[in-house]
Amino acid sequence: MSQISMRDVRKTYRMGNNIITALDGVSLQIEPGDFAVVLGPSGSGKTTLLNILGGLESADGGEILNGDESISAMSENKLTTYRRHQVGFIFQFFNLLPTLTALENVSLSAEMSNRRAYNPVDMLERVGLGDRMDHYPGQLSGGQQQRVAIARALAKNPALILADEPTGSMDVATGIDVLRVMRDLNRETQQTFVLVTHNSAIAGIADRVIRMGSGKVQNIIQNDSPFEPEEIDW
Repeated sequence: MSQISMRDVRKTYRMGNNIITALDGVSLQIEPGDFAVVLGPSGSGKTTLLNILGGLESADGGEILNGDESISAMSENKLTTYRRHQVGFIFQFFNLLPTLTALENVSLSAEMSNRRAYNPVDMLERVGLGDRMDHYPGQLSGGQQQRVAIARALAKNPALILADEPTGSMDVATGIDVLRVMRDLNRETQQTFVLVTHNSAIAGIADRVIRMGSGKVQNIIQNDSPFEPEEIDW
């Protein structure tokens, strides 16, 4: 695992005749094994930041480093390899393949990585779905589908897990359950988690809180005594 760094990263989008600034000189670092939360309202740039960290989008300027390796200087082929082997993605709406069972969804992710992957059965058991492996996504609740998505992201044994509003469509109890799974796995595996949210209550569970607004980092807070998910005041 390596330190993740962004130095003066900039990103704009053209919408018709308008130029929208998504990231405006963002600099930050995330330590190996961190559970970091990127917090901010809609339009603050937090999802763009996540996409650039994951190699899904390219920056217009600045530098993104994974240890000594420059993500911003990678070719498309190297970015594909980076995403496949080093990054796990967890999205708000799961993105599971509906024609595959829970086990098949997780196994596919593990098989796509040339790294030493975790056993898919073990991963589903670790997220509490040992008795749901043969179920299809349509047969699972929202919280169970997100657990499958977490197992899928972790199965290929990436160093970095990126989660975009993973509890955004859930009720409070289910959201707490999903956050508990993620926090426990972070502590157990020491893999780095970066979670994007607009919900300030969730920030209490983070080791590091990166607050964003108008495409800039407003402040970064190191939290030496993070809450447990059950302690969040929703």
